[in-house]
Amino acid sequence: MVIVGRMPDSDSLIVLTAAHIRQNPSGDSSHDWSHIERVWANAKAICEREPDADRTTVELAALLHDIADWKFHEGDLNAGPVATRSWLTSINAPAELTDQVADIVARVSFKGAGVPDDMPTLEGRIVQDADRLDAIGAIGIARAFAYGGHAGRPLYDPDEVAVRHDSAAAYMASNSSSVAHFHEKLLLLADRMHTGGGRAVAQGRHAYMVGFLERLQSEIAGEC
Repeated sequence: MVIVGRMPDSDSLIVLTAAHIRQNPSGDSSHDWSHIERVWANAKAICEREPDADRTTVELAALLHDIADWKFHEGDLNAGPVATRSWLTSINAPAELTDQVADIVARVSFKGAGVPDDMPTLEGRIVQDADRLDAIGAIGIARAFAYGGHAGRPLYDPDEVAVRHDSAAAYMASNSSSVAHFHEKLLLLADRMHTGGGRAVAQGRHAYMVGFLERLQSEIAGEC
């Protein structure tokens, strides 16, 4: 869809973008429309607690955060920002808004335990927290194993040692087991939340994952 000759209002931009993403899913069942919808809801909830945040930027970035995700585009970290700009330009979004949303999409992904978060705007920090909340807790557990199955990763390897990836390249090249992924990413996210709203939810979800992993290890050892 291309809109010619007029500048849509904020609500129209959001409605058009939601419809576009819903009709063009980015990846597997762990990165489908349901994931986007949950991140969108998380972002709106956090945004309500951050009065200085621009709602339109937050909602558009939440909706677009996984567009052309590098995991499904041959590791191309530029695919998402490029697709974001292409879409927003096609619906006549303001240039400044397009720049802001594309920048968030470029920065939002976790890129390794040793790679610092680089998210300079409040809107970006809200979206990053919203996305990370969906990577932890019960839904995070389900998504981790869904993606692991999609990628052909083993459930666990008793001899595997979790790795602290110090570069995006090392993290993206990793093919560790789904259980190792908890230690290499998911268990680190609660401490990397930026917002009060994100931290409030993350603690309970983190504790749930810890309990799950303890139970899993007991069952693997035949103790339950």
